[in-house]
Amino acid sequence: MTDAPQTPQMPRLNEAAPAFDAPTTDGRKTNADYKGKWLILFSHPADFTPVCTTEFIGFAKRQDDFAAMNTALLGLSIDSVHSHIAWMLNIKEKFGVEIKFPIIADLNMKVAQAYGMIQPGASDTAAVRATFIIDPEGVLRAMVYYPMNAGRSVDEIHRLLVALQTADENKCAMPENWKPGDQVIVPPPSTPEAAVARGGEGYNTVDWYFSTRAL
Repeated sequence: MTDAPQTPQMPRLNEAAPAFDAPTTDGRKTNADYKGKWLILFSHPADFTPVCTTEFIGFAKRQDDFAAMNTALLGLSIDSVHSHIAWMLNIKEKFGVEIKFPIIADLNMKVAQAYGMIQPGASDTAAVRATFIIDPEGVLRAMVYYPMNAGRSVDEIHRLLVALQTADENKCAMPENWKPGDQVIVPPPSTPEAAVARGGEGYNTVDWYFSTRAL
């Protein structure tokens, strides 16, 4: 009898992100270290690989943009701290880019398993390209998975973060490919008085169930 294939444990949106306590290139890190900040936790299959290197360079080049949005970056792979440090130094030497954010050394795959980063159909010993956006209260707000052979878009992750923060601040939703300055979708008025008030507030009524306005 063969063992049934294991189904990856998957976190769920709008619930507390799985707890972690792991060694990194900047000492041990836990969820509590990021309380009050947004966190982008992202995994990669292995150090020193070409696609992963381009992704880390992409995140490093946008780190100041993320920091301006009260957002920290935290990488992860199933490699040692020593391997991570050697890779970081190699990126600086070869590409002139300094990796300033920490990288989790998940040798026991504990964090990767908790976040569903291990996908048996891809590999039992390496994490796929998973990205998680966790809000300042520790709630998982978004997750995106890429296969091992296709690098993720750092620009899209940044856009998604901006959209989430804008939606929270303005109680609205975003249409396809929304960017700052585009119109957003706002909920319908819940009272006749609110409906009358909205008429003079510059909203663009697109259909009976929602209106839009630019932010």
